[in-house]
Amino acid sequence: MEKLDNRTKWTYCIGATGRDMAYTLVSMFLLTYIQYTMKLTVAQYATISAIVVVCLLWDAINDPLMGIIIENAKLKSGKFKPWILLGAFLNALVIIGLFTIRPEGWGFVFFFGVGYLLWGMTYTMNDISYWGMLPSLTSNPKERNLLVTIQGIFICIGQFSVAGLLPDMVAGNAVKAYRIAAIIIASCFLGFQLLTVFGVKERERKQNAETLSLKDMFRIFLRNDQLIAGGVSHLLFQVGNGLLIMIGMNFFYFEFGYSKGGELVFLFTVMYGLGTLISEASYAAIASKLSRKKILAVSTFLIVLGYLALMSVGYVIPKNVVVINIIGFIIFFAQGAFNMTMIVMLNNTIEYDEAKFHERHDSIISAVRSFATKLASAIDQGVVALILIVSGIYAISQNISDLEIKAATNVISKTEVIDSADAFIETATALQRLTLRLGIVLVPILAIGIAFIILKKKYIIDEKMYDDLVKEISERKE
Repeated sequence: MEKLDNRTKWTYCIGATGRDMAYTLVSMFLLTYIQYTMKLTVAQYATISAIVVVCLLWDAINDPLMGIIIENAKLKSGKFKPWILLGAFLNALVIIGLFTIRPEGWGFVFFFGVGYLLWGMTYTMNDISYWGMLPSLTSNPKERNLLVTIQGIFICIGQFSVAGLLPDMVAGNAVKAYRIAAIIIASCFLGFQLLTVFGVKERERKQNAETLSLKDMFRIFLRNDQLIAGGVSHLLFQVGNGLLIMIGMNFFYFEFGYSKGGELVFLFTVMYGLGTLISEASYAAIASKLSRKKILAVSTFLIVLGYLALMSVGYVIPKNVVVINIIGFIIFFAQGAFNMTMIVMLNNTIEYDEAKFHERHDSIISAVRSFATKLASAIDQGVVALILIVSGIYAISQNISDLEIKAATNVISKTEVIDSADAFIETATALQRLTLRLGIVLVPILAIGIAFIILKKKYIIDEKMYDDLVKEISERKE
């Protein structure tokens, strides 16, 4: 079994930093940027939300199609590297456009629809090739756990550098702050991916001789019962995992005020960074002591406990900043451990498929993870838009958007924006705030709980079985 060289290991993992900076900017802040800096009617905002859902659904379908393209291309410069580089370059350009070009009204809706579709397709090009490269680098379970652990650390750094710092910078200066952030982050995306392209040594693996079709793709999916169980579970987990971050800024704005809420989002995101980073950095050590099934069980228990505690803040538990951040740390630590375990479990279905059917399809099977993540994002975007519109919070936020537009043209000062925004936020009723809280809490508990049950009952590739699969494949090749 080939040993993974240090240059490949580190340049592959460090490259994740820029990718997740870019993805966090768009997935967490694009609709918030639109909500709080663009003057749009409810119909226009609802149309944009619908566009996001449709584009993400298409993007989810496009993921396995991209996997087929990668499998069939057989390029001399490598199986994955050309797509990694091209996707990063094109996606960086699209990101800059989405946060800098600002038509008005329905013109913006049309521009956004085209831009968001291009963002999804170009990111998919990079995403499928980057994640498809991971299982091809090593089949050694210890090396794979270590690789996923190191990668998780740099993913966390990328996410935190955007999610932690940006919220505290935008209040009263949102239009300019988002534009500058987009240019810097898009440049980082391309720079970090160049490191991966020039640093990683791709493994020469036996290629499947035949050209794969769409029918072949579905055949590969449907024959792999472990991939189905893992894929459905990953979809449900990502639905629950993403909602708190996506709607978090609105929660803090309407619980603590516009400027104060932005500062608290920073602190809460520190907990997100610390919780995720610690759980992912310690995953290899945890996995050496506990089975994957036990890690999932403990993580699920902590997630449910954390969300129930968050629900009770202000009703049973005092609305204290320290308490909220402790709860956030518990939730994010547990979700980080659950996510790392899911990545390993999905990757292990590649060897399961190879052992059973004598074929290896890294890109196509790896696309399931991206497919599930995109589909979960579509569901979450729909849920968030529904909550904001039905509760009436979107209508209140549009008053703040009008203030930010005036600040961008120096009509009013940053202080005036913050003071007036706080006055608008105070008009929100207790029912509106409760609607936000219920959406944040109930959806994750149900989604992640069901994901755990499916994995417990249907997923059978434990540590011993995986070792046997790798041994069988190795002996067959010899």
